[in-house]
Amino acid sequence: MVFRKYFLTLFVLFIFFSCAGTTSGVKKGNMPQWVNDVYSVYSRTEYVAATGFGNTRAAAEGNALAALTAYFGQNVQVERTAASSQQQIVINGILDSWADSAYMGSIIKTTSSMDNLIGAEIIEVWYDSRGTYYAVAVMNKANGIRIYNELLDNNLDIIAVLIAESSSDPVSFKSVLCLLLSAALADINDIYRNVVVLLDGKTNEDFIVSGTYYRVSANDRISRLNIGIRVANDRNGRIFGAFTRCFADWGFEPVLVQSAFPAAMRYVLDVNLGISPVNLPNNSNVFSRIELSANLTDRNNNAVLIPYTFNSREGHTSQIEAENRCIIAAERNINEIYKSLLSEYFSKLLPGK
Repeated sequence: MVFRKYFLTLFVLFIFFSCAGTTSGVKKGNMPQWVNDVYSVYSRTEYVAATGFGNTRAAAEGNALAALTAYFGQNVQVERTAASSQQQIVINGILDSWADSAYMGSIIKTTSSMDNLIGAEIIEVWYDSRGTYYAVAVMNKANGIRIYNELLDNNLDIIAVLIAESSSDPVSFKSVLCLLLSAALADINDIYRNVVVLLDGKTNEDFIVSGTYYRVSANDRISRLNIGIRVANDRNGRIFGAFTRCFADWGFEPVLVQSAFPAAMRYVLDVNLGISPVNLPNNSNVFSRIELSANLTDRNNNAVLIPYTFNSREGHTSQIEAENRCIIAAERNINEIYKSLLSEYFSKLLPGK
């Protein structure tokens, strides 16, 4: 699968550059030329380079890599969609479930925000014998161009599959999620492309589309996606609000249905809420029990997508407060358990899992 190829490529790069970044020893003696002028040793035509220093070797290497990354991060002009709720949701949720290891998910996140620079390596470390270490970090331009173009091409392969999947059922959860993930990957491609440009390389511009384009398409389908929530015996809309927040985290916009679900409404969440007093003799507090059931159903095929139940017993000095605690417990459970069930369901909708 193209997805496995993508993650395996990242894994190979991780192993390669982890090994490439290690040095056999620390040089001593006379100060190397690169300490004062890195490009006097590492030609600008072949490398992008930066130096760093610190009171330990690790600090010097870290500062050198940070300086090299900052060069790209400060110069790459990308739309700052990494902070948008939709992209964060996709990157933090779905890509984690796709990754073959924790590292895979981590490298996608860090790369998307330019916190990590694939292809950078520490070439030399020098100790001045007076307590300071110096390090030089470089990226070979030809190698970097090859790496980032390969990563870009693999992302484009994934996006092509996602777009094809989104067209198979245009107004559906799956369609929207495919477009949102395409947007996240397209944003990462903006970074890859600009890194290649800063390395004096070229990319295939004909196939690169901005993340904004996919997000606009996703929002258009969200506006046409009918999701209804009906809550029997709700308390001031609190249970409706709790379920709505779970969907809103993904960009979806459920509506409150007071009576029968409209015929055109595809996805419905029918919630039944019951609260009743509990008699516990010889207890100074009074208690109430809450019982809640909610089935998310796709009415196109009459399939229950996510079954959900919750029950609890809560007590207080008054019946009103005991019932209020029941609602609080339900809100907390919906925010934690139902939100997790929804995320798990959405992650399974995407191809390649």
